[in-house]
Amino acid sequence: MSPVRVLVVDDSLTMRGLISAALKSDPEIEVVGTAADPIDARAAIKALNPDVITLDVEMPNMNGLEFLEKIMRLRPMPVVMVSTLTAAGTDVTLAALEIGAVDAVAKPAVASVDAFHDLIGKVKTAARSRVRARGDTPAGAAAPQTYHADPNHILAIGSSTGGVEALLTVLSGFPLDCPATVITQHMPATFTASFAARLDRVCAPSVSEAVDGAPLKPGHIYLAPGGATHLEVTAGLTPRCRLVASDPVNGHRPSVDVMFDSVARLKRPMTGVILTGMGRDGAKGLLAMRSAGGRTLGQDEATCVVYGMPKAAHEIGAVERQLPLHRLSPAILELCADPAARSVA
Repeated sequence: MSPVRVLVVDDSLTMRGLISAALKSDPEIEVVGTAADPIDARAAIKALNPDVITLDVEMPNMNGLEFLEKIMRLRPMPVVMVSTLTAAGTDVTLAALEIGAVDAVAKPAVASVDAFHDLIGKVKTAARSRVRARGDTPAGAAAPQTYHADPNHILAIGSSTGGVEALLTVLSGFPLDCPATVITQHMPATFTASFAARLDRVCAPSVSEAVDGAPLKPGHIYLAPGGATHLEVTAGLTPRCRLVASDPVNGHRPSVDVMFDSVARLKRPMTGVILTGMGRDGAKGLLAMRSAGGRTLGQDEATCVVYGMPKAAHEIGAVERQLPLHRLSPAILELCADPAARSVA
């Protein structure tokens, strides 16, 4: 295989050097050029035709978000954002992921080559991703005006690379009285609180970062915090979130498999959904949910940024139905609807 050809865009000479050195340490990556601002980057893209761009958020002449919008409109290609750890930096990075950036890494507090180790895997994944021009993806379904979730039903959703855009599409189609929902999205710890707040602003239900002991009930969606714990759901009259500090599973913490496995043990109506992402996390857990009587859905290959996790789940028989992203919300709501309300209707 040919190496992944990368263009590094950052206004800091030091950062360009550190990012380039980290990427060059992997023989499967070739840094074909660097650029200090979007104007230089535009010329470099035309001249070098890179496979992937790493893009700084804050730059002179044009910020990274504006430049990304132009890339995704005029010449769609895989982009990995490199963000500061500030609140403003995380908000802009989330906006970039909505626009179409494949993934993001945080700039370290102490700059070093080793601090960009995670970028290597993200660049390789980006090179294998499916990137579309803005506006090419069908809009998700609007939330129904009348809906009643089954109060006993638990919905669990797992996602990774491309999950920001996918989750926004799915959850924007949820009504105020949505199913009690838990989500594990692979994301750096610095981003999950901001992402939960973003989802809460644009979606009808209440969305928040999960806290230990929070009760699961209709109209509430809980996002697993990134970094130190896994999100599980405890059994009982009222299921609750539990944050468990333990080792990574499938290379991830939080892990989708851990969350799905806990839901599979609840002995109550449940639905599991696996969205775009690299790797196999969530496949075995989704199979456990289906084997326990749960309903399961997977995002189809054509609409995934990376058809990894849904493919792995589909191959082992964990996915009952595969659907394009824009059709998932109605399908989920149908499975999680209150049977009493449905029979009256």
